[in-house]
Amino acid sequence: MTEHVYDVAVLGGGNAGLCAALTARDAGASVIVVESAPRDFRGGNSRHTRNLRTAHAAPTDVLTDAYSEDEFLSDLHRVTGNDTSEALARLVVSHSAECPGWMRRHGARFQSSLRGTLHLGRTNAFFLGGGKALMNAYYAAAGRLGINVVYDAEVVGLDLADGRFEAARVRVGGGTRDVRARAAVLASGGFESNLEWLREAWGDAADNFIIRGTPYNKGKVLRLMLDAGAQPVGDARACHAIAVDARAPKFDGGIVTRLDCVSLGIAVNNRGERFYDEGEDFWPKRYAIWGGLIARQPDQIAFSIVDAKAIGTFMPSVFPPIAAPSIRELARLLDLHPDRLEATVARYNAAVRPGSFNIAVFDDCRTEGLDPPKSHWAQPIDTPPFWGYPLRPGITFTYLGLKVDERARVLMENGQPAANIYAAGEIMAGNILRQGYIAGVGMTIGTVIGRIAGGEAARHAAH
Repeated sequence: MTEHVYDVAVLGGGNAGLCAALTARDAGASVIVVESAPRDFRGGNSRHTRNLRTAHAAPTDVLTDAYSEDEFLSDLHRVTGNDTSEALARLVVSHSAECPGWMRRHGARFQSSLRGTLHLGRTNAFFLGGGKALMNAYYAAAGRLGINVVYDAEVVGLDLADGRFEAARVRVGGGTRDVRARAAVLASGGFESNLEWLREAWGDAADNFIIRGTPYNKGKVLRLMLDAGAQPVGDARACHAIAVDARAPKFDGGIVTRLDCVSLGIAVNNRGERFYDEGEDFWPKRYAIWGGLIARQPDQIAFSIVDAKAIGTFMPSVFPPIAAPSIRELARLLDLHPDRLEATVARYNAAVRPGSFNIAVFDDCRTEGLDPPKSHWAQPIDTPPFWGYPLRPGITFTYLGLKVDERARVLMENGQPAANIYAAGEIMAGNILRQGYIAGVGMTIGTVIGRIAGGEAARHAAH
């Protein structure tokens, strides 16, 4: 690695990094991918994904109906509260329709949505075999194309000259070597696995967070670039954080620890009190606020309570539910005060108004006179068995990142783009996602911006 000068060095081997590497190689560039994880755990958080959100004008073999660019952009505006880079948001949305075809040409395979995910059948294309299969396909394509991949390789330094990338210092094989290139794509993720950095942002509450994805996203490249004068974007506390089963492992639990039942019942904190409208919006547009909500509860713990009417209508956690024949008994099993939980459920049940329950639409099942209200999908919790799941904040990725322009060039503190440094994926997603999330959009950002970054880096290297 020390002697050879590549055209493009890609730092990070997840979806965005591989999209950049494959695009650069297709353009004729010599490419090296530096991946901090060992081979068996390559792919970053992308190996835990299931789908990609994509606009389309008509039904496809795996997508139903149509999902226009305008609707996609409107959904993105709603969850971000319009706090986004409009130019980059429009860029991602407008290029999203091209993604499935490009992905297929590089080995990706898709399937129609299955039971439990049918509400995404119009908006999201699902990967056959999930994110792990997608990343394996990309790495196989990289091998066929002659892309050099180095595993167990941690970037520990960047050699920059007046904001221009010269080399990355990489710890690998018991030593430190330089990876030299004419251009670099930074695709090394956020800092969600750096527990000290999380504590800087959240204080002691961070000790109760669960990291859903890879333990290798420590934010080293992000920190090096910020220290070198790159412009930051986003807030250190902002992140894609959802409700996960509190029994999940600290790292790498992935999607099987996610709980999708919150909107079908009530969520209470450890005082047995509700604290947010569980039916505010469709679950794919609101599931990513629940990590932050739980993070602000006492001891960063909450509980989802449903009854028999909800059983079979959501994707369950890999852990079994805590079941009981009564609310009082469920409270005891969850270590909640029985009188308080019973009173909370009774108040909720009394506030539920009659309606026609339909999880696929904004139905008329709501509460009246309750604070906080439940706006949709409110049904009495009155049919045993009663199920409870303990919830913790599950962080997927952080939004603090590097500011980029529409060519994926990293912007420096003087307002000018770095001459040969590009960024893609989680390390720059905060340009678009400063708050909120909609299902599958992270993969869309990584794919679209990864391809742009790879193409731009290859063009720079060729001149």
